[in-house]
Amino acid sequence: MRGTKMFKFLKSRMGGLKPAVETQRQTVERALGEVDEVLALMAVKPKVTIDPETGTVSLGLPDQMPDEALALPAPEPEVEEPVVEKDAA
Repeated sequence: MRGTKMFKFLKSRMGGLKPAVETQRQTVERALGEVDEVLALMAVKPKVTIDPETGTVSLGLPDQMPDEALALPAPEPEVEEPVVEKDAA
């Protein structure tokens, strides 16, 4: 019984322990806001397509993004030299 009172006290001091539940509207608004922030920074804006049948949104991005062009190329694979055995004649 004593532990229950302590828990209630802590719960009231912390403003309750209920996790913040995001509604579907808040989720969509947050996600769209994040996409808008990224697109606003792009010099060339991608083509945005909405498929009403599936409800999906797709972006027509270029084959290579500017930050990918700055990345170092992948290292070339090392070529192993064949081992030549000498005859012990």
